[in-house]
Amino acid sequence: MKITILCENVAGHSGAKVCLAEWGFSAYIQVKGVNILFDTGHTDVYKKNAENLNIDLEETDFIILSHHHWDHTGGLRFHNFSEKKQLIVHPEVIEKLPKNQSEKLIKDFEIIKSKEPLEFSKDIFYLGEIPRENSFEAGNYKEDKMLDDSAIVIKTKKGAVVITGCSHSGICNICEYAKKVSGQDLYAVIGGFHLFEEDKNAVNNTISYFKSENPKYILPMHCVDFPTMVKFNINFGSKKYSTGDTISINTNS
Repeated sequence: MKITILCENVAGHSGAKVCLAEWGFSAYIQVKGVNILFDTGHTDVYKKNAENLNIDLEETDFIILSHHHWDHTGGLRFHNFSEKKQLIVHPEVIEKLPKNQSEKLIKDFEIIKSKEPLEFSKDIFYLGEIPRENSFEAGNYKEDKMLDDSAIVIKTKKGAVVITGCSHSGICNICEYAKKVSGQDLYAVIGGFHLFEEDKNAVNNTISYFKSENPKYILPMHCVDFPTMVKFNINFGSKKYSTGDTISINTNS
């Protein structure tokens, strides 16, 4: 499995000479012969970076938007796909986007809306609406319940690989649901965790959760502040990945 970070808040060393960065997230996932564009940042940065990293976005099989926020969906306004791609979202994503953006997506893409888990390719699932099951994750953003916040899980021979956009629904809630949907224990958790030092209860309980689950890869980025990233490094040896970086995961037995 190969995951290329097309957009993250900062540029990584490996992409420093050819990549731009902006606040947001976008990843290109290549697994099981399938190419997935997961989120698109805010502008056309993801597209420019893909070109400079020799990634042909025209080869994308599926596009997933993790939730409706501007720093994950805005970039899709600038797409130049020559054919309609399949775009998988929670129904509220289309409802919450600005009207001009939602109209463009409806016009340009084959939209698949799902609140339920959806196996859109063999062993690759869009999780749909995430149940809120613990007491330490807010599961919302300000006044928004964020029911559209979702993620994907990929079943592998070594366990479940979870890829998140921002985790407003709670990274632990997401992981528990991913385990249920995939029927596997966690092997890797990658993406935005939405954890900040000011919410020590959520941070400390999340670290305890991952110590209990013990996945091989724990790679937070995007919406995780520096003090929290340090805690993940100290506890799990987590490396911070950024724009232009590539994550290679051995999923063979």
